[in-house]
Amino acid sequence: MENSVYIAMSRQATLERELDITANNLANVNTPSYKAERLVFREFLVDTQRRAPGLSYVQDLGQYRVLDEGPIRQTGNPLDVAISGDGYFVVETELGERYSRHGRFQLNAEGTLVTGTGEPVAGAAGPIVVPPGETDLSIAVDGVISGKNGELGRLRIVRFENPSELRRAANGMFTAQEAPVDVGDPRVIQGSIEDSNVEAVVELTNMMRISRDHQRVKKFLDQEDRRMSDMIDKLTRATA
Repeated sequence: MENSVYIAMSRQATLERELDITANNLANVNTPSYKAERLVFREFLVDTQRRAPGLSYVQDLGQYRVLDEGPIRQTGNPLDVAISGDGYFVVETELGERYSRHGRFQLNAEGTLVTGTGEPVAGAAGPIVVPPGETDLSIAVDGVISGKNGELGRLRIVRFENPSELRRAANGMFTAQEAPVDVGDPRVIQGSIEDSNVEAVVELTNMMRISRDHQRVKKFLDQEDRRMSDMIDKLTRATA
């Protein structure tokens, strides 16, 4: 196979990977606190050990998460909480601590503050429990939760030196290799949810560009296939 075909195939593989990431972004455009992802790639030169220039391939280095804050949307639900600025909620799961910016919380049968899937939300001094009959819950900007009878606890908000190193886990949460650091002066907004930072128009534009590029590469590969077939046919006739 000729080098030009290998180069085109490396580009085609990268485009297919980029298309998968873009499609996943679009699928999560309405997922609260979801962060868009992007593909990282570069030109990869192969030294041919000749006077001719090296071969230029496309190398897929991986992907990264866009950490920009999503729009804050008011819901009116007193147990919905959005983080403005840096920080993550801490969630206690059977597999250990997980981290999330999705603050759609609720109370379970025991009155414990939990996520939508039932995992306890960590407070600064342990789980946050609302006694039976407690009403008028309010959540201050620093994460302190109070009722008519006084303070009930404070949401634990943490940050990471390298948030891009967080790894996705189940239910829209993250795991971390580094130890989290408590945010000293968090800013939370009660009755609100952070929406996805995916911009549908941008992702649709990217999808159309990827599709056009993929078609151009496919056209080139089809032309190369016909050219090589014609060459083989002519050589076969010449030696017959």
